Amino acid sequence: MRMVYELCLATAAKQVPSGPDWIHEVKHDGYRMLVIREDAHVRLLSRNGTDWTKRYPWIAGTALKNRQKQFVIDGEAVILGVDGISDFNALHSRQHDHEMQLYAFDILAMGGKDLRSLPLHRRKANLQQLLARRPGGISVAPFERGEIGPDLFRAACRLGLEGLVSKHRDKPYRGGRQKHWIKIKNRSHPAMDREL
Repeated sequence: MRMVYELCLATAAKQVPSGPDWIHEVKHDGYRMLVIREDAHVRLLSRNGTDWTKRYPWIAGTALKNRQKQFVIDGEAVILGVDGISDFNALHSRQHDHEMQLYAFDILAMGGKDLRSLPLHRRKANLQQLLARRPGGISVAPFERGEIGPDLFRAACRLGLEGLVSKHRDKPYRGGRQKHWIKIKNRSHPAMDREL
């Protein structure tokens, strides 16, 4: 029996939370994706449930190489430019599908256990354990903890990144739009024009 996983979605905000209970991640300009491995089968599902397993072979192949046979990872599929910043135009062109990699930022299940009720900081620890060998194709998205959020956002804007996502460290994973996942966008990033 396959479980259904509804994505947790961030709520747009104008200000980065600065308290000690927040975890901050760079918002990459890519495609949201679930990586679901069930023994010898891997599925890559887009935000709207489209199966992109064949489209992104590097991510799928990396998931199959993991020693853990059952897991569900939530992340952002990106193509990195030479500057190390995600390149949405290269991603959208479809000419670089074989280069698509995943920045994993959450884990929903592992080893047959549903982890969604665990607090985020515990899920992050499980994700780091799963991806400890740092295989190419899937890596843990870097994050920072605590009151550094506003400074991190300003630095992300200076670097031309899309923005920041801040998440409360003690909250479980819930489907739908959540107040404990907050996205703050760089107003001068090209992604802003795509959303108008």
